[in-house]
Amino acid sequence: MNRVLHDFPGGLKLPTGKELSDRLPSLLHPLPERLYLPLHQHVGHPAMPCVRVGDKVRKGQLIAGAREYVSVPVHASTSGRILTIGDYPVPHPAEFKAPCIVIEADGLDEWHDIEPSPDYAATDPADLQRVIHHCGIVGLGGAGFPTHVKLGEGFENAVELLIINGVECEPYITCDDRLIQEKADYIIAGARMIAHAVQARQCVIAIEDDMPEARQALVTALDGDDIELVAVPTRYPAGGEKQLIRTLTGRDVPVGGLPIDIGIVIQNVATAAAVYRAVTRGEPLISRYVTITGAIENPRNLQVLLGTPVRDCVEKCGHRSFSESRIILGGPMMGMQVNHPYIPIVKTTNCVLIQQRESLPPELPCIKCGRCSEVCPAGLMPQRLYHAALRDDFGQAVDRHLFECIECGLCAYVCPSRIPLVRYFRYAKTQINNKERQLQTAQDLRERFLAKQQRDRQDARSSPSAPEAAQDDKRAYLKEAISRSRSRRERIRHQHDPDEKPGDD
Repeated sequence: MNRVLHDFPGGLKLPTGKELSDRLPSLLHPLPERLYLPLHQHVGHPAMPCVRVGDKVRKGQLIAGAREYVSVPVHASTSGRILTIGDYPVPHPAEFKAPCIVIEADGLDEWHDIEPSPDYAATDPADLQRVIHHCGIVGLGGAGFPTHVKLGEGFENAVELLIINGVECEPYITCDDRLIQEKADYIIAGARMIAHAVQARQCVIAIEDDMPEARQALVTALDGDDIELVAVPTRYPAGGEKQLIRTLTGRDVPVGGLPIDIGIVIQNVATAAAVYRAVTRGEPLISRYVTITGAIENPRNLQVLLGTPVRDCVEKCGHRSFSESRIILGGPMMGMQVNHPYIPIVKTTNCVLIQQRESLPPELPCIKCGRCSEVCPAGLMPQRLYHAALRDDFGQAVDRHLFECIECGLCAYVCPSRIPLVRYFRYAKTQINNKERQLQTAQDLRERFLAKQQRDRQDARSSPSAPEAAQDDKRAYLKEAISRSRSRRERIRHQHDPDEKPGDD
């Protein structure tokens, strides 16, 4: 049965550049001398270290645990010694430093004791979710949302459809395509495990129609009719969560809502492969496929240990001059430009794109041409959002559905005035989120103050008032003093008249 596909608003067919890195098999990146593992590689709360400087660890060993529900643990990517725990550069456009655990590799790459799970089909879905959580798995498509949280939300609701997303729509990035070609059986098995974890009624693996080798690999590996394989038209951003759901089902995720609100759970193909490794082998998430591409000598997909410096990966592909290069983590549309190559590969790093440094054309005033609205896949009016952000009118930006923007970059791509629209939208989102956090902090403090007042009132009602208690203490003190004085007088009298009875006056 052929699934009927639907269209989504906007979008654009872009030059892909994928042929640079997708023609050759992936390479296993050599073991680096040091690995820098940030404690925060995902959406939610950072992990907390459970090792000390000088400790010896083995590959796959837990080194930082999740203390909150929306968080995942971090594991050692290789065996070695904990060299230090401190602040180091992490993937962030503002050269941000954050807590990292640094491992000095011993070169042995010895595994920690890990255990596979029993037959997943006979395992309780909640137990399967716990395995996925303990192995530190997050969404590997770039968002980094903890997988167990998504699966937990799915299990608590009726899941009609599980979508395994292999629609790698952003230019230059081919790590998912190469993964499918090389590990199609992992993806299919992982998809079945995820489907069991959320009790999904249907499962679809979606890829783009310009991925013929990946499609053939999946067709060859599929050994049942429980999974449907669908090729969707190549158009950016067809791999966006809401856009892919619209394409496959014709349904729209409600404004401000989540896919689970319409009975859908969506996971990346690399996440499915990581789930397979976690369940069948007990392997935590310690490596991933990364596309190294752009203006370099030998573009390639590498299998990289998490914590490996970006510089090591790029040099492996023949590029050693960074002074004239722009380093982008991700693709050219949604990627993050960073200023130096010493930051580590983390769970959400799917691509390192090297471009030549060029002076950007000046930003000109908006001419209200409307091209940005034509290509917006979320059906927004970017020019109005831009003017709201420019005036710091964040209320109007929210009213115009700022948070429905997926930051795909198409509006800036087509803008004839070269306005970096996404930067303005990110600025507005950051300001709004900061203000909400401040309001929440103030509300929390107010609630704590009111709760303390309430406790004080209850304590006052259940015990004597302060003045009364003080008066009682004074009476007791005077009574005790009088008693001591009387006893002293009686002793003196008894010494002068031993036959006199105590108390006789």
